[in-house]
Amino acid sequence: MRRTFSTSTGRDLAMVAVFAGIVAVLGLVPAVSAFGGAVPITAQSLGVMLAGAVLGPRRAAMALLLFLALVALGLPLLAGGRGGLGVFAGPSVGYLVGFPVAAFAVGALTYTVGTPYRLVWGILATLLGGVVLLHALGILGLMARADLSLTAAVTTDLVFVPGDVLKAVLCALVARGVHAAYPGLLPVRRRAGVVEPVDAAA
Repeated sequence: MRRTFSTSTGRDLAMVAVFAGIVAVLGLVPAVSAFGGAVPITAQSLGVMLAGAVLGPRRAAMALLLFLALVALGLPLLAGGRGGLGVFAGPSVGYLVGFPVAAFAVGALTYTVGTPYRLVWGILATLLGGVVLLHALGILGLMARADLSLTAAVTTDLVFVPGDVLKAVLCALVARGVHAAYPGLLPVRRRAGVVEPVDAAA
């Protein structure tokens, strides 16, 4: 039992580290500042969505917390080579703080249904957690750090929505492929009155 627990913990830590790395690598994709906006459009929100859709809520949140911890330590992991504590005082702070929250939400919604991975539900879960919730937190950050009114913050945020909707669909398609290749990632839920095992690591 001890060896099984140790193996499971080691696997979880490896997956957390891998997805923190994936988010960092997506930061190498050049950022775009649409219409001179203070918050750049990046590919890293795709990594946030993927972490939740593949890892489940707990591991996904841990992966993004690890990523943010490395950023806070000064590693230039954000798009455009940004890093350090200063980024948490800027207008993008709501989106950054929202990374682990959104990843947790996507994971919770995805893992609530369990196996098999359903594309339609996967898209909906990613839209709710990775777009609606993340953007709500981003808007709060814009209001707090960019001194924008609610209307101005929402208008600024709308620039990101079309791209993130596309990322949500892409995320669900990728997640479907991952779960088809590794069916043990998703938990097995109650079927026909019979309680079946659930992956506690989620």
